[in-house]
Amino acid sequence: MRRTADGILRRVRRLLTGYVSPLGWAVAVSGAAALIAFLPLGWHELLAYGVAAMTMTLAAIVMSLGNTAFKASVGLERRRVTVGDTVAVRVDIANPGRMPTATARGDLPIGDMHERFSIPMLASGQSKETDIEFRTLSRAVLSIGPLRVRKGDPFGLIRHEKRLADRHDLFIHPATVPLATLNAGLARDLEGQPSGDIVDDDLDFYGLREYEPGDDVRNVHWLSTAKTGTLMIRQYEATRRTDTALALSVNPEEYASSEEFELAVSVHASIGVRCLTQDRPLSTHAGSMHATPRHAADFLDSCSMIAPDRDDNPNLVQGTLAHDHDASFYFLTVGSLRGLDSIKRMVMALPRSASTLVLQTDRGAPRAVRRFHDFTLATVGELDDLPLIMGVLA
Repeated sequence: MRRTADGILRRVRRLLTGYVSPLGWAVAVSGAAALIAFLPLGWHELLAYGVAAMTMTLAAIVMSLGNTAFKASVGLERRRVTVGDTVAVRVDIANPGRMPTATARGDLPIGDMHERFSIPMLASGQSKETDIEFRTLSRAVLSIGPLRVRKGDPFGLIRHEKRLADRHDLFIHPATVPLATLNAGLARDLEGQPSGDIVDDDLDFYGLREYEPGDDVRNVHWLSTAKTGTLMIRQYEATRRTDTALALSVNPEEYASSEEFELAVSVHASIGVRCLTQDRPLSTHAGSMHATPRHAADFLDSCSMIAPDRDDNPNLVQGTLAHDHDASFYFLTVGSLRGLDSIKRMVMALPRSASTLVLQTDRGAPRAVRRFHDFTLATVGELDDLPLIMGVLA
């Protein structure tokens, strides 16, 4: 019974406020009450107010009338952009009916902002195109829409609103930089992938070449040697198991500023994109977000959703190992406020067989690389430092 009563109340509330705003009800009711009270009291002030209020209400009703049977669509030139790009949104509004439409107002939410534009009277079959452009300033998943057409009075007493187009999500990706090939990983692994490097001893056979002084006779291919009359040596393509775990600390207390946090996200994204373009198995961890992306676009979409979280586990490795305990390479991105002792304690929990690179973002600091017994610590002051650091480590 309570649920039924709540449903009835919601429908009544929607019926009462669907066309008449709370202000409109207040003006109409108070105007009618003033006219009724004028009869016994005879106060001309009540008469003046009542006439003015009822006149405004009638004018609002007349101004809200008209045909608003529009057909509309919202189109995005690109659904994925990068910070700093210009986004073009096209709004097409047409009159598919036989009767001309009335003038109205269009309202298109773009994130927390609203783009409002006028819609002129459209004849049968006529359409109007509105182009909206804006520049992306920060990484986000921006909701565009739904488009609503509103017809009403300038006082806001009567409103007639229709939803014409659905919402679209615009993914604003973080800035990234191209990186050189990442060759780190466990060499000569049965589960590894060919790296493109030709060596004399590995697991993946590549081809044959003539013997050179100093070659290991155990690599002689005797059948080919007998056919050609020349000593032939086996060649192999180096294989590396490159299962990569990419973890990002999202605790804002670890970063000196929001700009430093965005730098960390860009570092995280740049390495992830390079791993995926190399077809390296990748798992990503950022706060409560854990995924195994297969495509760079999907990974960048998830990077657009990363947000600071003060409740994030300060032990970055603990959350990473809970989902990926057997990677061959760990990339950990942390802020400048995390101390070296904390980093050392954190890295101690990782497998000794894996390689570990800790990238510490410190906006404006000079780039640096420090090697420790169990890991390598790189300081990234600007995003452009990352290719140089990864080139040195390669």
